[in-house]
Amino acid sequence: MSRSTCRRVVVLLAMGSSAALAQDPTSSLPPDLASARAAYDRAPQDRDALIWLGRRIAYTGAYQQAIDLYTVGLQQHKDSPFILRHRGHRFLSMRDTKRARADLERAWATARTMPDIVEPDGQPNARGIPTSSLHSNIRYHLALAYFLDGDFALAEPIWAEDARVAKNLDQRVAATYWWVLTLAHLGRDAEVTRLLAPIDPTWDIIENGSYFRLLLWMKGALSVDQLLPPEASVLDRQTIGNGVGQWHAAHRRFADARAAFTPVVSGNPAPSFGVLAAERGLARLP
Repeated sequence: MSRSTCRRVVVLLAMGSSAALAQDPTSSLPPDLASARAAYDRAPQDRDALIWLGRRIAYTGAYQQAIDLYTVGLQQHKDSPFILRHRGHRFLSMRDTKRARADLERAWATARTMPDIVEPDGQPNARGIPTSSLHSNIRYHLALAYFLDGDFALAEPIWAEDARVAKNLDQRVAATYWWVLTLAHLGRDAEVTRLLAPIDPTWDIIENGSYFRLLLWMKGALSVDQLLPPEASVLDRQTIGNGVGQWHAAHRRFADARAAFTPVVSGNPAPSFGVLAAERGLARLP
């Protein structure tokens, strides 16, 4: 694909085909997206500029447009784990686990032999401290794709590795949360107990508070009434509802699982991980 063709694709992706925008294609964009678009226009062959434009497009909910842009990028940067990791994530947003798995498996096959690097957050946490890396993001999204498909035996060793090599408590909590649920679904209760034992309520968690509270609840150190603080966001409620539902489903308390999953998915097309997992969990209930 030529540079001019690629640039036309990006115009269509980021702007649509409105003639009203033709004179100034950044005039109606959110500032972050306009900035990403301008950076890409200055250097259309730059991998990071392309990735950031795709990220900003995806944050608007235009997941297929972001996927199309990453596909353009992969023609320029063949088998780039950086681009594959983001396209795989957005295939998950589109509920296409088959393509997500293919991209993330390709990404991990390449990236695991490369030095790990911190990935900056597109939507920074309250402290502005990035808590994930290229490796951890690939592992996390790949294991999640397996989990969504109910392939718990494939997901388990990836969560285990992610937790073992975690560079901070937020990474450790997120990986351990999904690892515990995966082991519970596999009926490996002794290992669940072992993993929950060191979870400490005094840990300073920056952005994975819902996962942390769920771990404390599964451990028995927190009551179900304490899972949702008064200031809980919609995302918190989705995360907590899914976690409670998965825990009950793994222990064959199917009525309780259904009661937890149903409010998460009812009338809610949002592709948060809580919603995606609750949809699949609800579908698997007898």
